[in-house]
Amino acid sequence: MLIILLGGGIYFSIYSRFVPFKYFRHGFNILLGRYNDPDDPGDITHFQALSSALASTVGLGNISGVAIAINMGGPGALFWMWLSAVVGMSTKFFSCTLSILFRGKDDAGRIQGGPMYYIENGLGKKFKPLAVIFSLAGLIGCTVMFQSNQLADIIRNQVFEPNGWFIDKAMTGNFIQGSIMAILTALVIFGGIKRIGQVASFMVPIMVVLYLFAGLLVIFNHITEIPSLFGLIIHDAFTGESVMGGTVGAVIVVGVRRGLFSNEAGLGTSDMAHGAAMTKEPVREGLVAMIEPFIDTIVVCTITAMVILASGVWQNEGLNGVTMTTTAFIAELGSFGQWLLLAAVLTFSISTMMSYSYYGSKCSGYLFGTKSIFYYRCFYTVTIVVGAMITIDVVINLVDGMYAVMAIPTVVGSAMLSPKVMAEAKRYFAGL
Repeated sequence: MLIILLGGGIYFSIYSRFVPFKYFRHGFNILLGRYNDPDDPGDITHFQALSSALASTVGLGNISGVAIAINMGGPGALFWMWLSAVVGMSTKFFSCTLSILFRGKDDAGRIQGGPMYYIENGLGKKFKPLAVIFSLAGLIGCTVMFQSNQLADIIRNQVFEPNGWFIDKAMTGNFIQGSIMAILTALVIFGGIKRIGQVASFMVPIMVVLYLFAGLLVIFNHITEIPSLFGLIIHDAFTGESVMGGTVGAVIVVGVRRGLFSNEAGLGTSDMAHGAAMTKEPVREGLVAMIEPFIDTIVVCTITAMVILASGVWQNEGLNGVTMTTTAFIAELGSFGQWLLLAAVLTFSISTMMSYSYYGSKCSGYLFGTKSIFYYRCFYTVTIVVGAMITIDVVINLVDGMYAVMAIPTVVGSAMLSPKVMAEAKRYFAGL
């Protein structure tokens, strides 16, 4: 998976000669609605498409995923997360441009986008098995067992245990938590992408600002230490001194793995949200999609890492995942940090659960027709409860395995169709 995703991102960056990066500012202008046309085909605006995608990527991968990377690979893992974000921006540009360029229609006649459609429509019917493989893996990979597991973990540690609730009945407490998450999610996801886009465009800006505010408070308290922390990250990235086994290769694997889990570049998930954008210009959505890894990994993940490293809790044994991040915020901001992070985690998790349901629904609709989407959403809500009750190791292995299967059709299809993207990009950029 790492070879495919990282190699694919490097290929797209070199093949495009980094041209899309020159129009990064133009992508923000598109995002702000300066080119919106209500008559364009699609279901949601550029901003709602980015918000829906960010609602799935800016989540617990940024809070617990960074902590897992530092615990397993040391501070140097963050450097390789940054690298995965940079090449991931190129991957997003190609795959999300294709999601608009080769949109298809479902059995109900509605316009749809995503890897399964651009593989079939762009490469032809003989490549449909790749589209089927992607969709089958997406049925499981697009569940949110990781999010429900980590949310249940932080609520149990920060709310239940201090108050003596469910101490002897942890599974009962997790079941109750999972059921509440499932009900809240179901209230939104059965309304489809338009309702998800509306809720996400409201929740995502609030949750990002809230989390960044808490993180920047800690950073300002340690402002004189920040340069040395960046030095530690760079040094550790090429020495591997803080990782078990002490190999640079282990640091790279951990950093890239968690970085790609965070921004999802090359997995094809957010391509489905961007494929629903209202536009006739595929390149515009590709430029908007590039902003996603920048916000998700380079901004949000870096702030999380700075909080963990500045607090020093990353050196404590027995801390991992969301527990490490929570301990860091409590150590720096006291009870204020505890409840601020709890609010951010709750918002991150619920918004991710809402957005991911759309991805799985699209896979189900492609494979079995639109009538199957209702039953998939029922299955999806059940997996939220299951995720809250099983161990984190099982969740990570299952999700990473499905992501690996989803990455193959996405990157292979995008690479084979990359000349089409560059031809479209040259036409669009020449007309600006």
